[in-house]
Amino acid sequence: MALSLPPIQTISTGLVVAVVGFFSSFPIVLQGLDAMGASSSQAASGLSMAAVAMGLTAIILSLWCKEPISVAWSTPGAALLAVSATPAAGFSGAVGAFLCAGALTFVAGLWRPLGRLAAAIPTTLAQAMLGGVLLPLCIVPFKAAVEMPWQALPVIVTWFVAGRINRLIAVPSAVIAAAIVVVLSAGNNSVSPEQLAAVPVWTMPTFSVASAIGIGLPLFIVTMATQNIPGIAVMRSFGYAPNPGKLFSAVGGASILSGPFGAPATCLAAITAAMCSNEDSHPNPTQRYWSAFMAGVFYCLFGVFAVAITGFAAHADPLLMGTLTGVALIGVMANSIFAALEVPAEREAAILTFAITASGITVFGLGAAVVGLLAGGAAYLVTNRVR
Repeated sequence: MALSLPPIQTISTGLVVAVVGFFSSFPIVLQGLDAMGASSSQAASGLSMAAVAMGLTAIILSLWCKEPISVAWSTPGAALLAVSATPAAGFSGAVGAFLCAGALTFVAGLWRPLGRLAAAIPTTLAQAMLGGVLLPLCIVPFKAAVEMPWQALPVIVTWFVAGRINRLIAVPSAVIAAAIVVVLSAGNNSVSPEQLAAVPVWTMPTFSVASAIGIGLPLFIVTMATQNIPGIAVMRSFGYAPNPGKLFSAVGGASILSGPFGAPATCLAAITAAMCSNEDSHPNPTQRYWSAFMAGVFYCLFGVFAVAITGFAAHADPLLMGTLTGVALIGVMANSIFAALEVPAEREAAILTFAITASGITVFGLGAAVVGLLAGGAAYLVTNRVR
């Protein structure tokens, strides 16, 4: 069967989706990879392959299902990595955890009990855990505003002002402001990247129980609860009937294939799924899958040149990158806290989860996110039993 050309409207929609999806969150991915001990070449490879993985997955799934299946990297997952301790085995241990999370997602699509178990985690607790993960990152911009005001404040002000015009351009505008700050701060020193095209770097994974439980399991939970399951819900709200199992296994498989190259997690998108699925994408619902397809094409293009972005970011002060990451996540944190506190009867358990996760503690080798979710889950069960 001959392949028709995508409508012009869906090409422009796909470009906007890709720009928003990539430039609104790539600083978070870089922060997460850096926290996991990635070298500059490994970080460039991870960002590149994450973009290519979500691009190819979106292209394949959209053509296969003829539905606007928007795919993303796990921004909440990357934020989780950014506040997690580097594994004892270094970045190879992190890659092992990435593969564990991808395998769990793949199995969740094939084995319904695991998928139901992930979906059974109360939304309030999952969102509270995410909020606790994001809080330390969202504080950074304001610390930076005091320590280096001439670099941080232009980024913060640009983000705020652009967000009043259109929230979709807020973070990309902040990225542009940060780039200008980097160039001006460099003086006569060159900030040009040494190369433009990305070169994939293979990292042999190292598997351990500690990294699987401390990084892989939370990465799986936060990605399923805040990306994959909401992504399905968004598509259904626009009248589509996606097959959750097939899509979960597809993004899990993509995560497994791209993980050894440093990509943390590929997942279904939620916000950009709405952009691809509404009538602004195309008046005809049967043609909207082209928007997700074209977004995938542009993601792949961005991924090829991601090494230039990481090379440019390497010239930025770490606090400036932290400022970018923080402002990009403030809206996500606000939504997560709102969702965590939405049910009055579950607020105590949610706050417990949030506070413990934000504390950054480690108990018996378990990270704060796992401990927070366990403690909040216990409080949730006790509260509901008493009620």
